[in-house]
Amino acid sequence: MTATTATQTPPASLHTPVIGWFDQHARDLPWRRPEAGAWGVMVSEFMLQQTPVNRVLPVYEQWLARWPRPADLAAQPPGEAVRAWGRLGYPRRALRLHGAAQAITERHGGDVPSEHAQLLALPGIGEYTAAAVASFAYRQRHAVLDTNVRRVFARAATGIQYPPNATTAAERKLARALLPDEDEQAARWAAATMELGALVCTAKSEDCTRCPISEQCAWRLAGKPPHQGPPRRGQTYAGTDRQVRGRLLAVLRESVNPVPQSALDAVWEEPVQRARALDGLVADGLVEPLAGGQYRLPLT
Repeated sequence: MTATTATQTPPASLHTPVIGWFDQHARDLPWRRPEAGAWGVMVSEFMLQQTPVNRVLPVYEQWLARWPRPADLAAQPPGEAVRAWGRLGYPRRALRLHGAAQAITERHGGDVPSEHAQLLALPGIGEYTAAAVASFAYRQRHAVLDTNVRRVFARAATGIQYPPNATTAAERKLARALLPDEDEQAARWAAATMELGALVCTAKSEDCTRCPISEQCAWRLAGKPPHQGPPRRGQTYAGTDRQVRGRLLAVLRESVNPVPQSALDAVWEEPVQRARALDGLVADGLVEPLAGGQYRLPLT
């Protein structure tokens, strides 16, 4: 089945079983609770990009306890956001979240805006995050396309094992066509398809016996044809610049005072790669160089 013919399938035949499954099997995650509010949803969306739930949970709880509102984070130096980010990975997300908190405080009186266009105008917020916050926090009708949702739609509607590497216009068109008409139902659909991809229709070991739409799944009905696109490469970490950057940041996070070059040199032997990683951290605004060969997390 192609994306063109997929839109001809009555969406309601997918909505009811998927949302019903979600009502029974959804995980009790703190950002899904009413008390999380829009700020809690936004924090979770930043943290969950490329980081699994089990690693996010403790950092999320600590973050919201320390900074329950955007203004609380905005009042702190950006380096404190990097420090609190811990080992979630991709720490530029911490700087972007800090920048968003500052913009929310300055432009919106400290309240996360509810309009999609205003969310999209915040620094560090892309189409996915804007749609997710508008949908999950404000119960609006938006197509929310993360990796899990894209995989569910690729299999169930398009009949292929994996979606393209980057989100395509055809995927967005299909996602909009599959959205329920009513806002609250659309918000539940967005969360439900995401959960289905995370728990059942996973990348490596789909469990069709637990899937509420397996009888309608185009990929299963076609005999589960193997992936025909470019090879899917897993991300490596050991020995990469990412690992070096993580070790350098760990030294800086653990110190409240500026750190000498010698302390950074001690965590990675290879000098060229170490220097390249440190230069990258400085260029990204994650590390601030000081006089006398010392370094610290950024204060501005």
